[in-house]
Amino acid sequence: MYPGAHAATNPDHLAVVMVGSGRTITYGQLDDNSARLASALNALGLVKGDVVAMLTDNAAECFEIYWACMRSGLYITPVNRYLTAEEIAYIVNDSGAKALIASSAVPTVAEVRELSPQVEHAFVFGGDVDGYASYADLLANAGERLIDQPRGSDMMYSSGTTGRPKGVKQAMLPIQVDQPGDPITGLLGGPFKVGPQDVYLQPAPVYHAAPLKWSGAVQALGGTVVMMEKFDAEGALAAIEKYGVTCAQFVPTMFVRMLQLPEEVRAKYKHDTMRLAVHAAAPCPPDVKQAMIDWWGPVVFEYYGSTEQNGITFVSSPEWLAKRGTVGKAMIGVLHICDDEGNELPAGEVGTVYFERETRPFEYHNDPAKTAEATHPQHESWTAVGDLGYVDEDGYLYLTDRKSFTIISGGVNIYPAEVEAVLTLHPAIFDVAVIGVPDAEMGQQVKAVVQLKDGVEGTPELAQELIDYTRERIAHFKAPRSVDFIAEIPRLPTGKLLKRELEKLYVPTGV
Repeated sequence: MYPGAHAATNPDHLAVVMVGSGRTITYGQLDDNSARLASALNALGLVKGDVVAMLTDNAAECFEIYWACMRSGLYITPVNRYLTAEEIAYIVNDSGAKALIASSAVPTVAEVRELSPQVEHAFVFGGDVDGYASYADLLANAGERLIDQPRGSDMMYSSGTTGRPKGVKQAMLPIQVDQPGDPITGLLGGPFKVGPQDVYLQPAPVYHAAPLKWSGAVQALGGTVVMMEKFDAEGALAAIEKYGVTCAQFVPTMFVRMLQLPEEVRAKYKHDTMRLAVHAAAPCPPDVKQAMIDWWGPVVFEYYGSTEQNGITFVSSPEWLAKRGTVGKAMIGVLHICDDEGNELPAGEVGTVYFERETRPFEYHNDPAKTAEATHPQHESWTAVGDLGYVDEDGYLYLTDRKSFTIISGGVNIYPAEVEAVLTLHPAIFDVAVIGVPDAEMGQQVKAVVQLKDGVEGTPELAQELIDYTRERIAHFKAPRSVDFIAEIPRLPTGKLLKRELEKLYVPTGV
């Protein structure tokens, strides 16, 4: 449902609260501003299927832009503000955006405009920037509301860990104003009963798929989105207590940061209002998840999905405790595990994870070859994004790793995520990544790249301790053969590990 459905019954109910500034937007304001923006963009000549690029920090205006696109048949393409100007301009240009709406707080915003001259209309909020018209003036001068409000969609770009980012173009859904919306909205409004009574903490960068779409789903259901300008561990705990947060979504790195807080800090904040703490986006080490369940109780849910949104699995705390390590059963799409030739594998065997939908739910923008590569060789409605895993006899999915990250040592597959899960909660480690590096005898060997906690010294003795620690917990052949200590593990603000950046340090020169 669009914000107007809730504005009509409770216009003063809060749709957005910004944690840092305290700024709020009511449903009445969100409905009015998004309708104004939809009308203004239509008057500029944008029609159903056109693209609006959004370049911003975590700002309340994000949701006005999102809903303007959703209620006028436009694609919205959020862009990672932490990319270079050239990288941002590539996405803006590749998407074919006819309009660019940006925050003046993004340092590269002026340079991006210079690098994307084909964008017909550019607007900025939060301050004046050369090359941009005023977003506030655009809203103020908007005409009458649109009568026809076809549902829009999103075209998110991958993070580009294996090359240039690719636009993931979702199919437009034939959904009208008064209907529930996309599958995520149906999921939250159905099994999880999210509604106007709920307060949802949004701690991650809103330009990524899950933060934006899940926040939009909460607003479609009438809940309040409490958004942090930037995540910090204690700040998240404080926000949960202050706003009476009932639902939240995290990435595993955020769990780790909260668990690393001193016990006396963690104990300062109440979390008894929390009924749904969802995590996703990366494999969660089992010991980390167990620690969160021990701390918060059986309110921790996990889902597995992707930017492509071709399928979703879900698992509750009780299910996970019974099947430690699973990412759950399919709730959207039908699971299939296949070998490299596309043959379906039996339970327990590792292969590529496919989801079957009634129709193919996405395509890669301007890249039919990549779209074909993601499609099963015999079934057009089965799609995969490169993850490996297996299902057990009861249909629960267990992920092993990304296919492209698998280490092959002496002909044996080793999955870095399994090794990272062992090392993550070692008391000396702040962050860790495991990669494969060249080995003359074995082809590849396992290397752990470690960021230590403040005050811990990286010594040969500690490196050997970490190797021994791993060998005590998993098979010796999976353990690191070497350990390097670095100042900082490269991650996106979402917590996603930039493993390719680490590999560049080792693979070209050999180790």
